[in-house]
Amino acid sequence: MAEVSGGGPRTRVAMVLTASTGGIGRHAASVAPRLVGRGLDVAVCAPELTLEAHDLGVPTTPLSTRSLARAVRGADVVHAHGYKAAALALPHARVHRVPLVVTWHNAVLGEGRTATAGRLLQRLVARGADVVLAASEDLLDTALALGAREAELAPVAAPALAPPRTGREERRAGLRLAAHDVLVLTVTRLAPQKNLDLLLDVAARTRDRSDLAYALVGAGPLHDELARRVTAEALRVSLVGPTDDVASWLHAADLGLLPSRWEARALVAQEALLAGLPLVATRVGGVPGLVGDAAVLVDPDDPDGTAAAVLALVDDADARRALADAGLRQAATWPDEDDVADDLVRVYRHVLAGRGRTAP
Repeated sequence: MAEVSGGGPRTRVAMVLTASTGGIGRHAASVAPRLVGRGLDVAVCAPELTLEAHDLGVPTTPLSTRSLARAVRGADVVHAHGYKAAALALPHARVHRVPLVVTWHNAVLGEGRTATAGRLLQRLVARGADVVLAASEDLLDTALALGAREAELAPVAAPALAPPRTGREERRAGLRLAAHDVLVLTVTRLAPQKNLDLLLDVAARTRDRSDLAYALVGAGPLHDELARRVTAEALRVSLVGPTDDVASWLHAADLGLLPSRWEARALVAQEALLAGLPLVATRVGGVPGLVGDAAVLVDPDDPDGTAAAVLALVDDADARRALADAGLRQAATWPDEDDVADDLVRVYRHVLAGRGRTAP
């Protein structure tokens, strides 16, 4: 453990991430400086893409075999975010006898060689880690089924958003919306897991409503494919691209739509409820446990039912307000960023004690 001037040793934590421009990187950027504030030394080893996308607030090193070995060798605890990062860190943790904590943020979906390889890595990591922290109930069940020695639910809190930099009227004017128009907002990465065909299917089923518009905020590999369909079907969907001002879009919208095929504790769902935005979301992964009765849940393969749920809220402003109020009450029950950091300190102390070591 590292010595600190005028005090005792500080637990050294090596955080390991693979490529992340979204939620996992945001989570690490939230907890890393909070752990430092609790007396730990934290350093992050991650690809340059991840380091460029997030201000992690702690020392960082670009990920390579050599840098990872050095980071693990100098750590008291290794905390890998995601099963891929854990699979990279596990051999080094074994060689240097350093306890490994892994937070599982994502599920392995689909079939084929890539999915099979992912599930093999999950099994390896579940059995090799000292503790698996699962971001949702279904990930916890998977970790235990795969033979995890210890596993527990570890909620991931959405980092606080900065105040909106653009006003509601300005955002809506940019989309040429009338005051009475209802704007349905989806904020997500444009990737297959996000099931964005459902969003476009809903837009197609509601295109006769001149008072209804959709905004899709985000970037990703499916942008051009989605844009072609929006144009071909004359859908009232605006692909507005990425933003660093999510709060202004939440403020401008009247209803949120989360169409994903799988999510853990979706940060955007948390942000919507915290902002008082009523939400329609797919009944997948950790979403039901996250939102409880404070969102309308739909099947990810049911565009008719999803369109009906959207229209029911579009046509009932009182129902939207009631759902928004329920969302604020539900959000008040969630752990915040400081709670998450406190829980990680507890886990680190636990794994060190299991190795016969102590932590300050």
